[in-house]
Amino acid sequence: MTSPDFYAVEELLEPEEIAVRDRVRAFGEREVVPIANEYWERAEFPAQLVPKLAELGVAGGTIEGYGCPGMSAVSAGLVAAELARADGSIGTFNGVHSFLAMQSIAMLGSEEQRQRWLPQMARMETIGAFGLTEPRHGSDAVGLETSARRDGDAFELDGQKKWIGNGSIADLVLIWARDEDGDVGGYVVEKGTPGFEATVMTGKTALRAVWQAEITLSGVRVPAGNKLAGCRSFKDVSTVLDRTRYTVAWRALGLATASYELALAHAQQREQFGQPIAGYQLVQDKLARMLAEITSMQLMCWRLSKLADADRMTPAMASLAKMNHAAKARAIVADARDILGGDGILLDHHVARHHADMEAVFTFEGTDSVQALIVGREITGLSAISGRRNDRR
Repeated sequence: MTSPDFYAVEELLEPEEIAVRDRVRAFGEREVVPIANEYWERAEFPAQLVPKLAELGVAGGTIEGYGCPGMSAVSAGLVAAELARADGSIGTFNGVHSFLAMQSIAMLGSEEQRQRWLPQMARMETIGAFGLTEPRHGSDAVGLETSARRDGDAFELDGQKKWIGNGSIADLVLIWARDEDGDVGGYVVEKGTPGFEATVMTGKTALRAVWQAEITLSGVRVPAGNKLAGCRSFKDVSTVLDRTRYTVAWRALGLATASYELALAHAQQREQFGQPIAGYQLVQDKLARMLAEITSMQLMCWRLSKLADADRMTPAMASLAKMNHAAKARAIVADARDILGGDGILLDHHVARHHADMEAVFTFEGTDSVQALIVGREITGLSAISGRRNDRR
């Protein structure tokens, strides 16, 4: 089967980047793919994979020190792509823990906080979650209503969160809330804290094997030392999201690549009207266009990550990649499902799972429309995002 690396992008990678990619790919093929469908169908998280994932030594991605690998942004992107290539749910679990939660602590925590939490998170002995989205605030997360009130040597949190990946299983849940002055802060809530209630969301038709939670905070007392020392406004939250968003583009690439490979293999084996369907013009046209989009996505991911490594990646650059890749991957996965025909809706053939999971990737960490407006603001100098209050920090 022809490699999806049609332009030999691998030649642009460093040896250590190839090594980590191959290590994660082998893990995905050996440990994840064989069980992914059954856990997805049962909407059950495969917790037994966490220690095995920890052994790969990839948690923390680009974070240096504290037991983290300190890898390049390209390596971190390849990890994200390979985990998603195996299963979108496992890719999301790692994305929440390794990128959103750990990067928040690394970027906004004090040295003492980094020393306290990151080493055990790097070993995946402690799992993290990122609690930003609320029932009434998704794309306009800046309007968050969860409150934090100082009470002696602690803060008291009240409010609700929704769509919080890992929220029901995490040992540390980073809750973003507004204090009495209206400033946004990050508060690390430890597992078992009274007043914290996380309920697994049910009825999902995408990423079913990773658990998102609805969280209720009722007078949750958090020690003052659990407030991230470096977060003073919503702009600080945005810096974390901007820094991690490029990995979502890589995850979209992973789902697209897996779907293309499955579609090509099926087309070469499936015979209709006396020959493999890969020999028909309409199928070849689909495959050629899928490969063209994957190739452009590979190059864009690589270049964006190199810019990130050079501290030159802007928020709009990350948004452009997420916007483009999510839309392209969505179309690729849909074409793959079409090529598989009836088999494309059966979990046994994997494409059905990727097809469903891609819908979530298309939406989370910024919808297609919001990403377009971020890029539009960059290229025109004018903001088209309406309804924003100037006094929100």
